[in-house]
Amino acid sequence: MIAERISGVLLHVTSLPSYGGVGDFGPAAYAFVDFLAAAKQRLWQVLPLSPTGYGSSPYSALSAFAGNPLFISLERLVEDGWIGADRIEGLSGHNGAADFVEATRLKLPLVEEAAANFLERASDDLRLRFQKFCADNISWLPDYAMFTVLRRMHGYVSWNDWPTQYACRKNDALTAMLNSHGRELAVEQAVQFLFNEQWCALRGYCAERGISVMGDVAIFVNYDSADVWMHPELFELDEDLKPVRVSGVPPDYFSSTGQRWGNPLYKWGVMRERGFDWWVARIRRALTLYDSIRLDHFRGFEAFWSIPATEETAVNGQWVKAPGHELFQRLREVFGELPFIAEDLGLITPEVDELREHFGMPGMRILQFGFSDRGSHLYLPHRFVPNTVVYTGTHDNNTTLGWWRDDIGEVERAHVQTYLQTIEHEGDIVWAMMRAAERSVANVCILPMQDVLHLGSEARMNTPAAGAGNWTWRYDLDALHPDFAMKLAALMEMTDRDGYEAPKEGEDAGKPTEDAHKRAEPGSSI
Repeated sequence: MIAERISGVLLHVTSLPSYGGVGDFGPAAYAFVDFLAAAKQRLWQVLPLSPTGYGSSPYSALSAFAGNPLFISLERLVEDGWIGADRIEGLSGHNGAADFVEATRLKLPLVEEAAANFLERASDDLRLRFQKFCADNISWLPDYAMFTVLRRMHGYVSWNDWPTQYACRKNDALTAMLNSHGRELAVEQAVQFLFNEQWCALRGYCAERGISVMGDVAIFVNYDSADVWMHPELFELDEDLKPVRVSGVPPDYFSSTGQRWGNPLYKWGVMRERGFDWWVARIRRALTLYDSIRLDHFRGFEAFWSIPATEETAVNGQWVKAPGHELFQRLREVFGELPFIAEDLGLITPEVDELREHFGMPGMRILQFGFSDRGSHLYLPHRFVPNTVVYTGTHDNNTTLGWWRDDIGEVERAHVQTYLQTIEHEGDIVWAMMRAAERSVANVCILPMQDVLHLGSEARMNTPAAGAGNWTWRYDLDALHPDFAMKLAALMEMTDRDGYEAPKEGEDAGKPTEDAHKRAEPGSSI
């Protein structure tokens, strides 16, 4: 249950206008946090921070535990002395779309060079911190480093196309790798340490300003990932280690043929027998990175859409029950109350609602979904309950301005005019939707950064089922105009989302009981 009324902004790290061609934990991230504080926002939601593979989707990661090396700031590496300033001259600038291919080609070698320098020159105190980091993450870090080096050795093909001794993790082959490539393996572990150091510093900066961080845990993992390579016994694979059935969703709002995600499905029976130890480790890692967690595709924890791997679309699948109650009960036993938010969009059944409500998780409501017909009214504010997270739209939706311009017909426009206000100019729709979300009884309101900046379809982050063109949007370096922050701050005050606590009887009216930032502590959840 989320008790406080707060507001936040959804912005993935890749969308920051950082030096080097893709958003990272450098100066632009700190400037963004300053903007959030000025706008009296108390939550920053990011997408998964994992290293990505083909397509650069954060939901198609190479590891459910590791951090993306491209998020490491080169400027911070220079400041810390791990690389010379001359080494980063001439890289891509701050503006323009994220270029993952170019960043991987030019930036990643510099990050690894800095990690190698760290191993050679780190002080005794830093070495002890590095050793502790390695010890705390021993369940995944050595294998992830091995996976990364092997992947590079074999031209970045999927792990099941490696020589058999590596694909099947033969002990003799892995031991030989440790002996022959020990330096490379140490560098990859140092890269993860540098990621962790920079991210923890940024989170600390957020906490000092009363801002918590919401992360995102994708329900499934990529087939070409360290996770499946390390634990093939936990996934539905055949004798050749290829998927038998894969994940997706049936035909829906986004696609008439459904979405065939292609992730291998879990062997939930095996996981249950092992006390869900893999999920316990995954959530433990996530809770070291975030204050709260959005569980992507929550309905898959109650039942998931199972597609034969031979099918090219998601049409011919079936719903299969998942042990959600047992999983979350186990996680509660280990971690106590769970700071989870359920992404309960799509085909939601009473069983899915019961699972979410049993564990006190707030669900999500998307205003853009509320205007098509009477059956969609559950996405409108008059149907909300306090334990809800409301969005104007998410990373999977068009921006609000783009939605108004390009996506809806006259019937939906008329419904918007009836419910919100008269939209005389197209720019009015953005503030009308943001005000409706902030004024609602939902305890948490999250605005995509594209809506805060009043951007159109050109700023859309992701179009589900589209094969290309996703995940590349970045805002311009000079986009954070103080007028946006001032207007948002004023709206926060009027909708009681600014951290102000109403005085109790007998107290001095008009005086905050304490500053919002003094109540926020690193690691606290919403």
